[in-house]
Amino acid sequence: QVQLVESGGGLVQPGGSLRLSCAATGRLFSFSVVGWHRQATGKQRELVGTITSTQTTNYADSVKGRFTLSRDNAKYTAYLQMNSLKPEDTAVYYCYCAGCWGQGTQVTVSS
Repeated sequence: QVQLVESGGGLVQPGGSLRLSCAATGRLFSFSVVGWHRQATGKQRELVGTITSTQTTNYADSVKGRFTLSRDNAKYTAYLQMNSLKPEDTAVYYCYCAGCWGQGTQVTVSS
């Protein structure tokens, strides 16, 4: 089992950037797919993207070209680089790995 802690959220203006981190405990992280999800107020949780242990990535159409997933298996950490942020990106962002969820980090895009 792994434990996950997200960080890096905050308030940013439209067009701005943020980098989220997902720090894991447990060696299982290095061999597992990491998924980033988000949930806006009043909406269902949706998948943002996934990254495999060998750095293969997939993205939701809504974030392609703006968001980039990466990971450092030696540091048990995954990253979500978010550029050209839009107000509709406002949500709580969660990482998921090996059956476990982090607590989430709030991202607010507003002028």
